[in-house]
Amino acid sequence: MTHHGGIRSEFFLPFPNMAAKQNALEIVKTLHEHGYKAFFAGGCVRDMIMGKESADYDIATNALPEVIMKLFEKTFAVGVQYGVVIVVKEGHNFEVATFRTEGSYSDGRHPDYVSFSTPENDVKRRDFTINGLLYNPIKNEILDYVGGQEDIKAGIIRTIGNPIERFTEDKLRMIRAVRFACRFHFRIHEDTQKAIIRLAPQIHVVSSERIREEFAKILTGPHSHIGIKLLDEFCLLQEILPEVSNMKGVRQPENFHPEGDVFVHTLLCLSKLVPVCLEHGMEKPSWTLAMGILLHDIGKTVTFEESDRIRFNLHEKVGADMAAKICNRLKTSSAEKERIVWLVLKHLYFKDAQKMRLSKLKRLFAEEGYQELAALCRIDALSSSGDLSDYYYCQEMFNKLTHEEVKPKPLITGRDLIAMGLKPGPLFKDVLTKIEDEQLDGSLTTKEAAIEKAKTLICQINT
Repeated sequence: MTHHGGIRSEFFLPFPNMAAKQNALEIVKTLHEHGYKAFFAGGCVRDMIMGKESADYDIATNALPEVIMKLFEKTFAVGVQYGVVIVVKEGHNFEVATFRTEGSYSDGRHPDYVSFSTPENDVKRRDFTINGLLYNPIKNEILDYVGGQEDIKAGIIRTIGNPIERFTEDKLRMIRAVRFACRFHFRIHEDTQKAIIRLAPQIHVVSSERIREEFAKILTGPHSHIGIKLLDEFCLLQEILPEVSNMKGVRQPENFHPEGDVFVHTLLCLSKLVPVCLEHGMEKPSWTLAMGILLHDIGKTVTFEESDRIRFNLHEKVGADMAAKICNRLKTSSAEKERIVWLVLKHLYFKDAQKMRLSKLKRLFAEEGYQELAALCRIDALSSSGDLSDYYYCQEMFNKLTHEEVKPKPLITGRDLIAMGLKPGPLFKDVLTKIEDEQLDGSLTTKEAAIEKAKTLICQINT
């Protein structure tokens, strides 16, 4: 039932996350019982209207922060100056915020001042209409001051009020608009698009960490290929990842890449990311795999040559160096950077797999990132020639070999080399690696044979 004025509507809303919903409901009830207004706010209301499960339930109220902290047993004052308190119930954290209006955003992220206000004014400071809804779970009633329900129904991402003002307050909202468009397969309103294009060069006022976090949600979410395309259309890609933007127009040999240039190929790869991850038993793409997919051919932009045919000599090595610099710029963790760079460097590895020594293949299988590399190579092949023979060979061998065969206990160690009279130093690793190779190939099976082989290697080195 819709009330006159289009502000309120009532209907049944499903709550798939029952534990979180029940705890949030208890918070709202407590506030109501003490004479305060309280609503579910933002994304959880949007998700309920769309019939989707929501992980978080935020609450908006006219109770002041000090009142909230007195009413509930366990709270954290994470943003009292902005009217935000975390209430903890049964292990769940709930953001409870006082209705507020905000002043200008000098730093492009935080308001210079906050004034406590009304539900309507509180909603109008938020980013997009689909996130500007309030819900009273006690009365089963929605408050919609900004047309959020209509935009959800029409599939539109639109800022609340003037888009230039909303994006000026927080430039990260420009990337967030793309994320919501991808997540829900919505279109971005024309006025919102124009504002993003106009303000795109100012995205750099946002910290690298915040950009990375928002970008990661696009890249690991549904329809990431659409996200990259939209970032490009709205001039954001050139600002945050110019190396990816530069893939456009870089031609590839048609016999290997009938799909088109490097940018087209990369978008096609991303479109297959989610289904291939599911095939590999991954619930969703990891940040490292998604970045590996996005950057695997990044080196082609600077290694393009055309003589007898189009060539990209050593593009995987050049690309790995470029990927490292991109990870540094995005403040990616050392472990994530190492994995991403490794994926880019090794993305052509499968094409030689059927000719590899068994020891080399086993070393590949022993890598923690092998399954991500396998997914990347499958996606790469599906998005180009379609030849999966190398992928199937590797997966068959990987599944056939036991963990003990792939990573056996070493036949000898450094202590054995010291006992032979070899002093610790660079030769240690060389000798141990050669022994391990023969062990992995199956030509060495006992410690005695390995010691004799080591003695031979040491003699060769010394002479």
